[in-house]
Amino acid sequence: MNCLEAIMTRRSIRKFKPDPVKREDIMTILEAGRMAPSAGNLQPCHFVVIQDPAVRAKVQQAVLGQELMGTVPVIIAVCVEPERSSKYGDIGRNYFCLLDGANATENMLLAAHALGYGACWVGGFIQSAVKEVLGLPEDVQVVSLIPLGIADEQPEVPPRRSLEDMVRWEKW
Repeated sequence: MNCLEAIMTRRSIRKFKPDPVKREDIMTILEAGRMAPSAGNLQPCHFVVIQDPAVRAKVQQAVLGQELMGTVPVIIAVCVEPERSSKYGDIGRNYFCLLDGANATENMLLAAHALGYGACWVGGFIQSAVKEVLGLPEDVQVVSLIPLGIADEQPEVPPRRSLEDMVRWEKW
């Protein structure tokens, strides 16, 4: 699958088979996250791989009870260390590092899809609760959670705004 095909065909998967995800595939997906661009190449990202069912159950509570977190075989927490982006001052710590985490998240979603797995970008969670469950240092922030596994659904293409509605040339 080429890059454009992965972009055009990836869907958010929320139902997963219980089958395990191969460790080498997890490592490939993590490598895709590591290779994401970051502001000033400061690389503030960290990844926490969660496979233990007891930990996944605690994460499920921190994501407002979203069922998929309790049934998926793997969750990847995409985290950032804002101080690594401090070269750019407050905007680096409060904004650029979050963009960098978002870049890593999308790279991993596309890599998972290219390898035949389903995944979903989960951003609705209680930051303090996830940090506590994962034992994160105070200065580390969770950007996203990625449930990862073999898809047990094939979602339809969701409605999208037209390109004409979204694009402006030269000015608004």
